[in-house]
Amino acid sequence: MSSMDEPGREVRSPRLRIEADREAVERDLSRLVLTLVELVRQLVERQSVRRMEEGDLSDEQVEVLGLTLMRLEDAMTELCDRFGLSPSDLNLDLGPLGTLLPQDPGVPEVPKGPDGGR
Repeated sequence: MSSMDEPGREVRSPRLRIEADREAVERDLSRLVLTLVELVRQLVERQSVRRMEEGDLSDEQVEVLGLTLMRLEDAMTELCDRFGLSPSDLNLDLGPLGTLLPQDPGVPEVPKGPDGGR
């Protein structure tokens, strides 16, 4: 932010600096990126399962898709290991909304109505 003390002279207020631990920043950033990748991976997996169940894919496409999803899951496991993260570390708590990722990715979550799903 700046102000004018004298005509024609601009005075700048000191910038605020945040002291951050480099390792903590790297860990948290990698956690965020891996969380987003895992979210997209799970969404693609659900969409793929839906398309398979509807019969939209050929046998060859189902085979390729299955192998691709398995490789992606293995890659995510390897990346989590590399950064010292567990799958539960990627599941952000969104407060009253619950968690970002379902607790069991193999089981689709059933949306609850305003009455709590009763």
